[in-house]
Order: sequence, then C-alpha cells, then structure tokens
Amino acid sequence: MNRELQRRNIRLMWGLFAFTGLMIGMAFAAVPLYDLFCKVTGFGGTPQVVDAATKPVGERLMTVRFNADVSGDMPWSFEPLQREVQVRVGEEKLVFYRATNRSAQAIVGTSTFNVTPDVAGIYFNKLQCFCFTEQLLKPGESIDMPVVFFVDPDLAKDRKLENVATISLSYTFFISKTDKARQMLGLNGYGDLTQSRGQSGARQ
Repeated sequence: MNRELQRRNIRLMWGLFAFTGLMIGMAFAAVPLYDLFCKVTGFGGTPQVVDAATKPVGERLMTVRFNADVSGDMPWSFEPLQREVQVRVGEEKLVFYRATNRSAQAIVGTSTFNVTPDVAGIYFNKLQCFCFTEQLLKPGESIDMPVVFFVDPDLAKDRKLENVATISLSYTFFISKTDKARQMLGLNGYGDLTQSRGQSGARQ
C-alpha cells in the first residue's frame, strides 16, 4: 500500500512539474502573441505595418500629431522634429524623431509606440519606423529617425471616426537590456563601440 501511494505521489509530482513548465512557456509566448494580435487588428491603438499604400488618395484631411517620451531611467532627450502635419487620407508622409544621449556612457535604447484615439489604430499605416529597433548612441550622440506613414482612406467610411480630425502618434524610449544590446555595447557593457551598428537614420 505504501509503495502504491509512493508511486501515485511521484506521478502527481511529475504532473505538477509538467503543468508548471507549460504555464511558464505560455506566459513567455503571451507577449509576442499579444503584440502580433495588436499589429494585425490595431487593438489598443497599435498602428498597422504595411509595405506600400495601395489605395488612391482621398479628400478627407487629417491632422497627425507626434509625441515623444522616455522612461524614468533613460537619460536621453527625445523629440519629434515636427509637432504635427496635415495629410489627406491615403497620402504618404515622411517625418523625423530625434534622440540624443545626454549621459556620459553609451546606451542602447528601444521604443514602443501607439496611436490615439485607439479606434484609429487600424487605419494608421506605417511604411517605415524605428520602433522595436535597438539604437546605440555614444555620449552626446544624436540620431534622426524616419517614420513614413499614411492614413487608410477607409477611415472616412467608419462612422465611429466621422468626427475625428486629429490622430496622435506616440513613442516611448526605454533602455534596452537584451543580449543584443549587450553585444552592441561590447564586453562588460562599455567596450568597443566602433563596430558596425547597421542602424537607420542620420547621426550627428
């Protein structure tokens, strides 16, 4: 009887281990899956990422405003070079954001983004963007980062947005602490920074 009870306890223990491992795996998978869901559906004000504008330019005029923030521990200044632009739906537009490292050490940063109002996210399409791309800046270094976008002409058909004349695109920069960021910084975090970085944008 004792041996049978022991075997049952062992099976139960391994079952719990397997269940715990499954839950941990699902937790790690949830973040990229949620990100993919947002990109596909525009949920939570997430803009769409596309290869090209395929619809004709419409008559409706929209104002697009640009916001820039950094996390509390990020010693960078970050700002849009244009505070707002006016575009017709379907019209492609190029704007720039500028980031400057104000600290005395090299830092790798990465950004997240969103669009408000949230319901406009599905109609805001980006052809080029620096979001989720790790940027390495030396002390005092600046970079101008391009964003190319258009507003889908189908927005004009959405009754929920018939009174919306302004869309805001917001980015927030964070310090990146990934393995790739550590490699970009070099051994021990602050090594050889002369290696090729392969980043887009104009450095100053």
